[in-house]
Amino acid sequence: MSHVSGPDSYPDQPPWRKKGDMRPLSGVRGTLWSVLQSADFRVIWYVGSIGEFGRRMELLVLSWLVLQLTDSYFQLGLVLAFNNLPRPMVSMFTGYIADRFARAKVMLAAQSINVLTAAALLAVMAVDFDLVQPWHVFAAVFLQGLTKAIEDPSRRTGIFDIVGPQKLVNALSLDVISNNAGKMTGPVVGGILVDTAGFTGAFAVLLTVHLYNWALMTRLQIPVFQGTGNAEPVWRSMGTAVKYAWRSPVLVGLLYITIVMNTLAFPFQQFIPAIGRDHLGVGATLVGLLVAADGIGNLMGAAMMAVSRDLRYHGRVFALGSAGVLVIGMLFVWSPWYALTFTLLCLGGICQSGFATMQSAVTMLATPHDMRGRVMGLLSVCIGAGTPLGVVEMGAVAGAFTIQIAIFLNAFAGFVLLLPAMALTPLLWKPLTQVESDAPSGAQISTEPAADQASS
Repeated sequence: MSHVSGPDSYPDQPPWRKKGDMRPLSGVRGTLWSVLQSADFRVIWYVGSIGEFGRRMELLVLSWLVLQLTDSYFQLGLVLAFNNLPRPMVSMFTGYIADRFARAKVMLAAQSINVLTAAALLAVMAVDFDLVQPWHVFAAVFLQGLTKAIEDPSRRTGIFDIVGPQKLVNALSLDVISNNAGKMTGPVVGGILVDTAGFTGAFAVLLTVHLYNWALMTRLQIPVFQGTGNAEPVWRSMGTAVKYAWRSPVLVGLLYITIVMNTLAFPFQQFIPAIGRDHLGVGATLVGLLVAADGIGNLMGAAMMAVSRDLRYHGRVFALGSAGVLVIGMLFVWSPWYALTFTLLCLGGICQSGFATMQSAVTMLATPHDMRGRVMGLLSVCIGAGTPLGVVEMGAVAGAFTIQIAIFLNAFAGFVLLLPAMALTPLLWKPLTQVESDAPSGAQISTEPAADQASS
């Protein structure tokens, strides 16, 4: 893994800055087509799409396997809990790594772990399927979560390095599209393979997907350049990221909402197989389609944002998208019809696309380059800290009452907890401009249009 902290390792300025593409955010005329002209962006886009396809396929197959092995909502919830457990454990380290090492090589190392994990579990299934135990699944999803925590800060900040701030929302929207194409198709393909080829056949296909993505990553090139800060020990870098975020009202609001959503909203997606099997009475293929529904909605929402221009209220899209997901969570669990449930989950996916796209956009725009990987790592910690608690709590409530009651109560609590952030932070009310220095608070929020600021 190449270290990139030395001054001779990269140019002083990123390619997009050398091209003079530093106009105010409100004056941008770039669209998704201009973003796609970058060969480097296309490769990282393909990698994200294929990686998410494999990840979502694996989660559906392993979740269905645990449900069949244990018939336990609680253990079904543990799949997502173990999958997200590595995030709070390692994300600050991986954010530091994203700032200090070649990001493309970090991503390749993470994908190597995915290949080895899939190969090991496939070997157990092929030797004797009766040997497969729930702990094998928990170990596999833990390692998948570890690689996701390693890869995310490097990939997201790598996108910024490739396209620059002016095309960031377009690029991240395309990234969300690719992720949701995988999120949409992965569970469907996984469900079909389980029904037609069994778990062993499904994992053979999954290993092939991981190997192909590994090969594609060897072609990935992310530009690197001189940062403004000095190297510091990893523990100090964690504290620096926390202090920086704490002094920024925008980041405080964003991280708070992220914790709320990942604790009380998004865990319900892990229990969609239980809703499909026990409430709607469908099999693995239709469950896979139901799991894919919010990915379909995500895809539609991200497509709309990918062609957007002059978007200034990034925080507003983020906060209102979060509220929409919670409202849908309170509604879909009571639907007695498969088609209505599917439609509501699609609508929730549209709302989630606003959350997902703007979560990264706000974080990176509100953070200078030499802090970006560490703050993205802090964001990943907040994501991972909430999800394991949420799925374990939701699984326990579902076991004591019903899965519908558990999801409804969590979504209602999340909506109530969302209101203070919407009222007390600048996310909803003020436009966002890019931070160029490490001055945290006043730099990223403007009370005037960015174009007006540029002309003053």
